[in-house]
Amino acid sequence: MRYDKLQVERIRQMERRMHRVEKVVGHLTWVLNELEQSQDELSALAAYYGSDQWRSDFSADEAGRLPKSLRRGVLSEDGLWNLLSDCRELSQRLREASEMFR
Repeated sequence: MRYDKLQVERIRQMERRMHRVEKVVGHLTWVLNELEQSQDELSALAAYYGSDQWRSDFSADEAGRLPKSLRRGVLSEDGLWNLLSDCRELSQRLREASEMFR
């Protein structure tokens, strides 16, 4: 039987595209599920940043009143600010990306 080579190649190409998009959508679904589950943590971090508690913790760190072994990235003004900014930027990108599916 003779096959239309262009038709066969087109179907192969579309099949590759479909599998690529399926993979991306699967990854994105997993990541969005994780993001949704981390909303409480994000809200807590946003409330903590710049609060009286944060300032007290920051001052204690500056005064050397915290254990040296304590991880304190959350007290880094830039670290927490950058994370919250990244979340705002991601939120905007997600809104823009959602337009692709309308």
